[in-house]
Amino acid sequence: MNLLEVKDLSVTFDTDERTVGVLDNVCIDVKPGETLGIVGESGCGKSVTSLSIMRLLPQPAGKITNGSVFFDGQDLLSLSKEDMRTIRGRKIAMIFQEPMTALNPVQRVGVQMMESLKLHRSDMSKEEQRQECEKLLDRVGIPEPRLRLTEYPHQLSGGMRQRVMIAMALLHVPDILIADEPTTALDVTIQAQILELIAELQKQSGMSVIFITHDLAVIAEISDRVVVMYAGRVVEQAKIKDLFENPRHPYTRGLLGSIPTLDGTPKTPLSTIPGMVPSFADMPSGCRFRNRCDYAQERCKTEVPALKETGDSHAVACHYWQHVAQSTST
Repeated sequence: MNLLEVKDLSVTFDTDERTVGVLDNVCIDVKPGETLGIVGESGCGKSVTSLSIMRLLPQPAGKITNGSVFFDGQDLLSLSKEDMRTIRGRKIAMIFQEPMTALNPVQRVGVQMMESLKLHRSDMSKEEQRQECEKLLDRVGIPEPRLRLTEYPHQLSGGMRQRVMIAMALLHVPDILIADEPTTALDVTIQAQILELIAELQKQSGMSVIFITHDLAVIAEISDRVVVMYAGRVVEQAKIKDLFENPRHPYTRGLLGSIPTLDGTPKTPLSTIPGMVPSFADMPSGCRFRNRCDYAQERCKTEVPALKETGDSHAVACHYWQHVAQSTST
């Protein structure tokens, strides 16, 4: 039984020139208590997927043109704005990628944190709300939490603002936590502390986590399954161990091949994926990765590869995934 099911999700954005497709039939699912990692280069659609689930796409430019998002049996796309507000923050919470734009610059940190408690926990007194906020700030590693509640976002460092966002998302211990690059602005020790806190809350409450990041090392450490996205499409998904040991899409293989290793020859140039991610305004026909792919053939220019199961909960969108798998094994 899946807690969250995203089926055939397509999203467009209106620009000054024309309408641009950003997501193309994205399908993901999350089970209760599971950590799902989503990886891919900048601009591949990871954050747009998470904003679509939360129904927070920029308006009026962003539009969901197809698909469904089911959470605990409810289609979130069919809910009214009022009903969605009762779920957002309480049932599904999100740590946003950029804390400076997510936090209100003219309101104190304490006011912003307590606003969520006022909405979802009206039974708590103001003092109880303040104490709860203090406790969370302390748990995410912010010194003098009582003082920080009285300060404005611009008085905090980038790392502290990020930790405030994490604390706000964890206030209610949601059923699903969507973490969009949650530790990017943090040093390694604080990063480890945050990951440990999320894992601890997950163990206590059975919370599910969608973890979006560029860091494959973090994904390998915390995820049960991983989804690889490229140019607005899901190109591969598998259990974490299977993906690292047996990647079946050339893009996934390229990502894993670019990770530096301790046993490599010193000063050896790192492996790279040639070319650039195509612009959403100028997508190639057929397979969107074909211009950067060593396995591309004539068929790839015209036929869009469907995401197909290839055994043992491993799915890949590639016409020639068997060749990739053979190359990996040899």
